[in-house]
Amino acid sequence: MVYSDPAMRGSYAVLILIACLAWLSTLSPAQNPGQKAVATTREAGLAAWQQVFSVLTYPRCINCHTATNYPQQGDDRHRHLFNVVRGPGGKGVAGLNCATCHQSANADSTGVPGAYNWHLAPLSMRWQDRSDNILTSPDVCRSLNDRSNNGSLDGPGILRHHETEPLVLWAFQPGRHRDGTERSLPPLTHEQFVAATRIWVDAGMPCPQ
Repeated sequence: MVYSDPAMRGSYAVLILIACLAWLSTLSPAQNPGQKAVATTREAGLAAWQQVFSVLTYPRCINCHTATNYPQQGDDRHRHLFNVVRGPGGKGVAGLNCATCHQSANADSTGVPGAYNWHLAPLSMRWQDRSDNILTSPDVCRSLNDRSNNGSLDGPGILRHHETEPLVLWAFQPGRHRDGTERSLPPLTHEQFVAATRIWVDAGMPCPQ
């Protein structure tokens, strides 16, 4: 089609350009050589997993992911004071429930940490053995991948858990000891932890050998 009017020719050219751009935007990276494919490799996933593992096995987390009938405390992971035990559902026993002391927020005046629904992780998600040794990176990874043990969480579910679960969030804002000193923090910030989890999930949740 030929337009004699220069203005019409210009408008037609613009329409052609818009149509071409719209078509290019529908192409996959393989069809559109100008667009680089973004893929999370297994190697990147394994590297990200090691970052995730460093947080999961830090005292703030592993003190509640025990293989014992009781929670642990402190960076030295000693047995919880007052003979606290796991009890039904990991929430203690009658008269000594977790919520008796652990409220919905840290109580820095007394040194008692707190977050919503304070409780022990189920034994199926223990990250230490009965001799108090931390499980290996492959073992913890396989545990997290096992939906029969992890509360039926798939990859996106694990990511969401790490992003929003109050007890996970607490680990990065654990409050102060009774003497006023701050509790130590995991090796990553919460944002870094979530970013590493996302990379690991996007890579298919690979586990080291």
